[in-house]
Amino acid sequence: MFDNSGHGRGSQLPPVTKHLLIINIAIWLIEWINPAGFGDTLINRLGLHFFEGSLFNPAQLFTYMFLHSPSSIIHILFNMFTLWMFGRLLEQVWGSRRFLTFYLVCGVGAALVQEAVWSFTWMDEYVSGIARLNGLSVAQMKSVVDQALSSGDPEFMHAVAAFRNQMLTIGASGAIFGVLLGFAFVFPNLPLYLFFIPVPVKAKYMVAGYAVLEFFFGITGTQSTVAHFAHLGGMLFGLAMLLYWKKKGTLRGNFF
Repeated sequence: MFDNSGHGRGSQLPPVTKHLLIINIAIWLIEWINPAGFGDTLINRLGLHFFEGSLFNPAQLFTYMFLHSPSSIIHILFNMFTLWMFGRLLEQVWGSRRFLTFYLVCGVGAALVQEAVWSFTWMDEYVSGIARLNGLSVAQMKSVVDQALSSGDPEFMHAVAAFRNQMLTIGASGAIFGVLLGFAFVFPNLPLYLFFIPVPVKAKYMVAGYAVLEFFFGITGTQSTVAHFAHLGGMLFGLAMLLYWKKKGTLRGNFF
């Protein structure tokens, strides 16, 4: 364990990790206490919406990462446990300012990637969804949609606008996956024990495995309610920062 000066000082939780934990848990508790009231308002206002929807606000690229679903504790439990386990070590190596910058860049980067994915996939999702409702093939429904778009049918345009506003993602997972990647870069050969594997796995292999799984789930549509490409986006933006620091020779330094 290291402090911000690189000297050991026991297991004290560093400030950025501590405050990120407090903020995320406090907001989740507020959502959980009143999920149908203030909780829904928080998610609708601060959660990340599709940029072509009327509910989108640029600030959501930042605020969405501090919200988690109040209907399940698993989401926030995994994210906050991972932040506590790996984030505190990175903060003690890098220093608080650098760690916070890295965390936020990964989170915002994940949001940007999610927006890009939505821009390419929302129409296919919409068409396939209403095709099932209307008993048509996707090709037949696509023809109907194209015709309605070209004619500017107001009822159809209203339905499209409503669908765009339903596209929403929340959670710190994008930033957390960036933290996992950062840990693997700084401590690549550190052995880690996973619940379902009885032997230790080096950090670099564990994180590479997570990335492969996220990519597979994303392209196959497995666990479609999870923003797999946002997770990869957090890792992608984190990778860019890590490679830059490595090139400068400051990957393990704590000056910023």
